[in-house]
Amino acid sequence: MNKSQLIDQIAAGADISKAAAGRALDAFTDSVTNALKDGDQVALVGFGTFAVRERSARSGRNPQTGETIQISAAKVPSFKAGKALKDACN
Repeated sequence: MNKSQLIDQIAAGADISKAAAGRALDAFTDSVTNALKDGDQVALVGFGTFAVRERSARSGRNPQTGETIQISAAKVPSFKAGKALKDACN
C-alpha cells in the first residue's frame, strides 16, 4: 500500500474527503517526526511504539574495493509493533 492508497482508506473509513485525509496523514507524520527529533517516543496503544535508537560506530567493508571503512555512530528511528498489531498479522 502506498501513500495515496492509505489516504483513500482513511477517507473511506472516517467518511471524510480525500483532501482532509491527506492533511490528517501529513499532520500525523509531521507530529511523529517532530517528537522523534526532540528525543521523545510515540506510543499508540495496541498499534506500536515509534522511538529513536542509538547505533554504535562500527567497521565495514567497501564492496567494490574490499577496503575496511569506519561507519560512524548514528541515531535511527525504530518501530516496535504492539500486541494487537502482531496478533492481527498472525
